Amino acid sequence: MAARAGVDPDYVDRLVELGILSPGSGNTFSAGDVRRTRWVQSFERAGVPLEGIAAAVRDGALSFSYLDATAFDRFAGVSGTTFGGLSERTGVPLDLLLVVREAHGFAEPRPEDHVREDELSVVPLIELLLSSGIRAEVIQRLLRAYGDGLRKIVETETAWYRTEVQTPLLEGGMTETEMLTAQADVGSLMAPLMDQALLSMYHGQQEHAWSTSAVEDVEAALEGAGLYRPVRRPPAVSFLDITGYTRLTEERGDEAAAELAAKLARVVRGASREHGGQPVKWLGDGVMFYFPNPGDGVLAALDMVVGLPAAGLPPAHVGIHAGPVVFQDGDYFGRTVNIAARIADVARPGEVLVSQEVVDAAELDGLGLTAIGPIELKGVSEPLSLHSVRRLG
Repeated sequence: MAARAGVDPDYVDRLVELGILSPGSGNTFSAGDVRRTRWVQSFERAGVPLEGIAAAVRDGALSFSYLDATAFDRFAGVSGTTFGGLSERTGVPLDLLLVVREAHGFAEPRPEDHVREDELSVVPLIELLLSSGIRAEVIQRLLRAYGDGLRKIVETETAWYRTEVQTPLLEGGMTETEMLTAQADVGSLMAPLMDQALLSMYHGQQEHAWSTSAVEDVEAALEGAGLYRPVRRPPAVSFLDITGYTRLTEERGDEAAAELAAKLARVVRGASREHGGQPVKWLGDGVMFYFPNPGDGVLAALDMVVGLPAAGLPPAHVGIHAGPVVFQDGDYFGRTVNIAARIADVARPGEVLVSQEVVDAAELDGLGLTAIGPIELKGVSEPLSLHSVRRLG
């Protein structure tokens, strides 16, 4: 029991004495008891006194019985292997193994800390990647990207589960203890279906990304054989900013801010993906996008500046620049990104402002262009010729 929970046997004895744990027949413990021990230790480390927890359990104000629900079977115990020992046994660099704990959402461990059972399942992948010649620093970036993406998913899950499942149960008259038990039953039904849905979407995203990569491979092969002459265009980065968005969300409160954020996401995701682009990251007052084709980025931007006011959001302005970018850890970097952000800074509400590089690389037939500049931008060494783009008619 102590080994599975990653605690000293004396700690288990103390929890039994306090009535927080109740062994079964033959002084045996369950998987739920392992989870209870780990969670209670986490509460204690966060400053919650054990005696207070025990008193609340005795009074019936608090119960951890919900941790017996099958929804929590996915939470792994601790193995008998330390990170240092695992590194020595497998030959996997210790620094790389420590990132596995980080990707699972926890603080970086010490070499003498024991590896969780679920963390062990990642090691065969790392061994295969290393044996295939993949550099350790690249594997670290991959693990961190997995962890960061899944963290965002889980944070969203947890937030809506609290507002849509737990809070209504309390408002319906349940006590805290009754609510925790009832929500665990609901979660046990949802959890496997959520796993199924998540894996389905992950595979769909893989199909999209792998297909895009395969197209590039086929083009390269045909080009090498003299059977294809592709039109090479630099990619484009765009920044969309909403005038006064932060101030507006602060004035309207959390619930209204969440509604505005959902509207913003719906409009910009739809417009960017319809034109072959993708949102890269969400900023305080807007969004950064990447487009393989600059012309598509312009069309998406024009859709956005029209669609956002129609959705009840303040007017937006967009800056777009085309050129080489560096991709790392799910983000894009480089001079192209910096210039696009600076162009967005000088665009007016409702305006799409693009660099000369975008005009040169894109097919903008049917669009009106108004030359502006040269314009001096903060952090850019030379003035840039910019163009305001609009739809005709």
